[in-house]
Amino acid sequence: MWLRTLRLKSKYLITHLLIWGLIRKVMAELLFECYNIPSIAYGVDCLFSYQHNNCPSDGLIISVGYQATHIIPILDGKADTANSRRINLGGFHITSYMHRLLQLKYPVHVNAITLSRAEELIHDHSMIALQYQDEILKWADPVYYDDSVLRVQLPYVAPASTPGLTVEQQKERKRELARRLMEINARKREERLAEDEEQLNQLLAIQELLEEGETEEFEEALQSYSLTNETELIKMINNLQAKVERTRQKIVAANSQEENIVMEEQKSKIKSNMQPKDQQDFDEWIAGVKRKRQEILEKRMAKRQRRQDMAKRRTAAAQERMRIISQLARKDKRDDDFGMRDEDWDVYKAINREGGDSDSELEQEKLVELEEVLRHHDPEFEGPGTSTVQMVPGETHQLHVGVERLRAPELLFQPSMIGLIEAGIAETIEFILKRYTPEQQTRLVGNVFLTGGSATFPGLLERLKRELTEMRPFRSNFQVNIAKNTSLDAWYGARDFALSGSLPEYLVSRKDYEEKGGEYLKVHSVSNVYTPSPDPLPMLQVPVASEQIVMEDAAIDVEIE
Repeated sequence: MWLRTLRLKSKYLITHLLIWGLIRKVMAELLFECYNIPSIAYGVDCLFSYQHNNCPSDGLIISVGYQATHIIPILDGKADTANSRRINLGGFHITSYMHRLLQLKYPVHVNAITLSRAEELIHDHSMIALQYQDEILKWADPVYYDDSVLRVQLPYVAPASTPGLTVEQQKERKRELARRLMEINARKREERLAEDEEQLNQLLAIQELLEEGETEEFEEALQSYSLTNETELIKMINNLQAKVERTRQKIVAANSQEENIVMEEQKSKIKSNMQPKDQQDFDEWIAGVKRKRQEILEKRMAKRQRRQDMAKRRTAAAQERMRIISQLARKDKRDDDFGMRDEDWDVYKAINREGGDSDSELEQEKLVELEEVLRHHDPEFEGPGTSTVQMVPGETHQLHVGVERLRAPELLFQPSMIGLIEAGIAETIEFILKRYTPEQQTRLVGNVFLTGGSATFPGLLERLKRELTEMRPFRSNFQVNIAKNTSLDAWYGARDFALSGSLPEYLVSRKDYEEKGGEYLKVHSVSNVYTPSPDPLPMLQVPVASEQIVMEDAAIDVEIE
């Protein structure tokens, strides 16, 4: 309600885009009707920036805004709006494209990848490539990727860190868990044994009823257990007796498990390969055991690779096997003494498809022994099949931003990447220059002026120079400049215009608004061209003809046979 009663006495100057007719009409209606301002003037933002930087009278403005990009030729100090062009792509589309790229790349963190985070990446870390395709190909190199990728840490909750346990504490914990598990299992076995013995006694009592001749009570007892005859009763008794016997044996085995544990500890001491008593040599001994284990693993991997090579026809291993077989086939079969010498065993292993893997059982036993030693003496050893790579805390909540830093700003030159059918900045500049004479083209490219909040990308100036070099004649001169402050120079230029003393001459008063409409403006050197909208076509009243009803009589003769 306060907006309706507030009366503002100041004069206002508004910066806006090129060709702003309909929006200017709505803005004037809002300011005059709701805010009751006395007067207002308009000016194009990029023209204010051009004037604030004291640019020459001829030039080509490239204004990269938030919603659109404008390319405006300036000749003799005036904007040629007829040959100006607008590209419906700006900073918003670049940020939105980066946002979608990261969300598609990391769907798990889709909620953490916000539009504001994407905008921060665009402003602080994005750049425009001089040669886009060449720069993209560099990222295929893993070394270049690791050196150049930007790692962004997302917020996460670190897991609570627990102090590490010593070797003795780990062993004691394992023994305690084993003891508790044994107690629980023993208790369950005793309960099951008591239930089975009670049921067995009841079945034996039923069997005694039959022996004593009490047939009726015997039949009733069978029905209570869902049995039909004596055979099923005997079968059920035998099963229960066997089950009770198995349970008793398990209890006896569990009671003697402590003795087995002591024997296993003695066995592990034997397999420790004479563990050194000196603590100083302990690390070297553990490293030697690990080295022996790694040698066995590498040897087994080599055999596995050899078997794979044998299965293929054109590998070197398969060709060597065929060569040896052919040599053996050419020998005289009358005195066949193959296998009598020890060297023949090496030949057999060379031609065997299994790669001479007959001693793999010994290797497996040795490998198991070494792993048992490591598992007993090295708490850091996790055994086969487990990963020893330690993840950095929060690494799963990191974004790797690589080619996206180049892809998103590349939209300025390739809008087709997001499905727009419009041309990029380079093609639009070339199209505009072709509408002028060669002499005018030279005047325009003599001062290519970059402005706008999205014109701060590193590499944009160099990219424009390369594009102009390709489209201009050989050894022709051109100059590309950028505003001192691409984001605020439009405001500074409007301030200079307001303080110059010529502002009252171009103010649109409330009386002008009421007489000429909201689209009206007073034209000056940095304003749009005023083009009033045509009057609406009059509504023509088409006369409606009166309906004429004609009545006719018709007679139909029908012959009836």
